[in-house]
Amino acid sequence: MEHITLLIGIVIVTALVFDFTNGFHDTANAMATTISTGALRPKTAVAMSAGLNLVGAFLSVEVAKTISGGIIDESAGIRPEVIFAGLVGAIVWNLLTWLAGLPSSSSHALFGGLIGATLVSVGTGGVHGEAVVMKVLIPAVAAPFVAGLAAMAATRLTYRLARGRAEADTAKGYRAGQIASAALVSLAHGTNDAQKTMGVITLALITGGVVAPHSDPPMWVIASAGLAIALGTYLGGWRIIRTMGKGITDIQPPQGFAAQTGAAATILASSHLGFALSTTQVCSGSVMGSGLGRKGGVVRWSTAGRMVVAWGLTLPAAGLVSAGAAYLADQGSWGVATVAVLALAICGGIWAASRRKPVDHTNVNEGPAVEPAGVVTTALQTVAPPPAGPVPAHTEPHAQAHAETAAEPRTTPAHQPATASS
Repeated sequence: MEHITLLIGIVIVTALVFDFTNGFHDTANAMATTISTGALRPKTAVAMSAGLNLVGAFLSVEVAKTISGGIIDESAGIRPEVIFAGLVGAIVWNLLTWLAGLPSSSSHALFGGLIGATLVSVGTGGVHGEAVVMKVLIPAVAAPFVAGLAAMAATRLTYRLARGRAEADTAKGYRAGQIASAALVSLAHGTNDAQKTMGVITLALITGGVVAPHSDPPMWVIASAGLAIALGTYLGGWRIIRTMGKGITDIQPPQGFAAQTGAAATILASSHLGFALSTTQVCSGSVMGSGLGRKGGVVRWSTAGRMVVAWGLTLPAAGLVSAGAAYLADQGSWGVATVAVLALAICGGIWAASRRKPVDHTNVNEGPAVEPAGVVTTALQTVAPPPAGPVPAHTEPHAQAHAETAAEPRTTPAHQPATASS
């Protein structure tokens, strides 16, 4: 580390800041359903997730190698300024979507930032287009569908296996299952997302001549990235937790268990294969799948639609911000300083805006207003109507009122004579 220059040091600190924002941005991936169903208290949930994120960071380096030597050509003249600009774009987009409560992909923000900055500073020769398509774009499209289908099937199987049993008899088992599956998602998140920051720092070290090309991340890089994402996770991205836990669908414990198990399996498999998968997209797809898997479940498609739009905008939006930052950074030391000042001002403004309507562990479970059932939901409920029987306490208010009305005994109007009994 004695040969690390000031600029590389700035890049390393910026990468760890991104890792921190990744942690609180993506806490919802592991813990939103566990918190919304009451399986764990909010602070306990994020503390457990933070610890397992740290452990997961030490389990693999395959995704880190995809970042440091797969997407960006480290021999194409990439300089630390380029990486710094890419990180700035990713951080700004992460904070904007956090302010809006949208679970967008921190991973794609990073990829978009690096690609945009590289295109401006080096040109198309600095980006491995095939790797971007095979290891970023295709998994981005496929992952939500795969995870959603897995969660929908798991939800239906779970309800089928528990059919005929009282809810009180299965509640304890589902609670334990949710905690275990949430722990698995947290571990998987550490193995996938913490490695992305490791890959960026390793890329910066390679471009600065500190380590040899194609090197694995040094141990101090692994440890610092793991600690940064764990700290961010512990502080909790409560806005996004609220959206994931309450904004997409009303999660019951069996659904939470099914969604988290399907998501963990998908993320761990992708980490093993070196796919830099978006844990946000996987977990969001799983939550939607669990909503479709329960008879009578309602998916709030307006919220889901806003999420999908944010997913589509993430790569180009982060890329545009980073492209502008790279253009300034290429002007020399004053350009790098200008980018740093602008980034701090934007992040400070976003933080100040978030304080107007704060969301924390005390109000994270305050759900959104009831959304009317749309065409898709109505069609699905026609095929798979809600189960008969008493309406659970968590049922939507309008459904509860309808159930109470239907349960009222019919009375004969005063002006109509009663029919004689035979």
